[in-house]
Amino acid sequence: MSIQAPSAVVLVRPRHFTPNPATATDNTFQKPATRDAETIARAAWNEVTDAAAELERHGVTVHLFDDERDDRADAVFPNNWFSTHSGGHIAIYPMQSPSRRGERREDIIELLKREYRVQDVIDYSGLEYDDVFLEGTGAMVLDHLSRIAYTVRSNRADPIALERFCTNFGYEPMAFDAVDESGCPIYHSNVLMCVATDFALIGLDFIADKRRRTQIVDRLGAHDREVIALTREQVREFAGNAIELQGRDGRILALSTRALAALTPQQRATIEKSCELVPLNVPTIELAGGSVRCMLAGIHLDPRR
Repeated sequence: MSIQAPSAVVLVRPRHFTPNPATATDNTFQKPATRDAETIARAAWNEVTDAAAELERHGVTVHLFDDERDDRADAVFPNNWFSTHSGGHIAIYPMQSPSRRGERREDIIELLKREYRVQDVIDYSGLEYDDVFLEGTGAMVLDHLSRIAYTVRSNRADPIALERFCTNFGYEPMAFDAVDESGCPIYHSNVLMCVATDFALIGLDFIADKRRRTQIVDRLGAHDREVIALTREQVREFAGNAIELQGRDGRILALSTRALAALTPQQRATIEKSCELVPLNVPTIELAGGSVRCMLAGIHLDPRR
């Protein structure tokens, strides 16, 4: 068992999924819809259903929620609005786009309280009124072993909110700049990097400051963790948007089939030293600019017996 790899996740299955035009300005991974709305929504529903079944087949506990509303285009990405932490803590986050603020759901929090030992819920969503945002484990990639919050600076990751979270939850903030080929900041840290127990995937080419890049590699390499550098092309294929989970027979790395295809044989071999690669086919979901990691909110809470 590893504190980095949760054995349970929350998944939200949407009825009315579509790439969200309200978030397309700064999300350069997002693609416009090329099919009719009904076809896209049905395909997304099927992809989440199949992903949940595949994770359960590997022994991961999946709490699957349905979203019936037609005004929550990005409801499939719950990791942006809440996170859970060892010791019984939950954080709720301020969302940059007003179109996404309705994704926060009391029924999900109540299930966590009922099924797991929850001591407190810290709600940062009121910071939205001051235009201060921090979109959960999309904006932050958390290293639970070293207690570091890796965060790409963007309009979805305000330094005030980051400092407040790190103070409350006991993480060291490690913020840095990362931009794409056109100079646009990477909108979420978790499309750029994935921290697992024995390895980390990261698109180093996006980090222009060589000194900061070296510092990040040094910190990621703690605990004998191997750092796997991703190319720009691999990051664009969502190879960094993966999550390590605890399965029935050991740890797995959940990622999309598109991401897996982008990895080299050597990179796969490094990952498979400690994890089984578990690809999930989510091409429709990826139109919205996020992939498997964005879809899965890990549960780092002790279950009630």
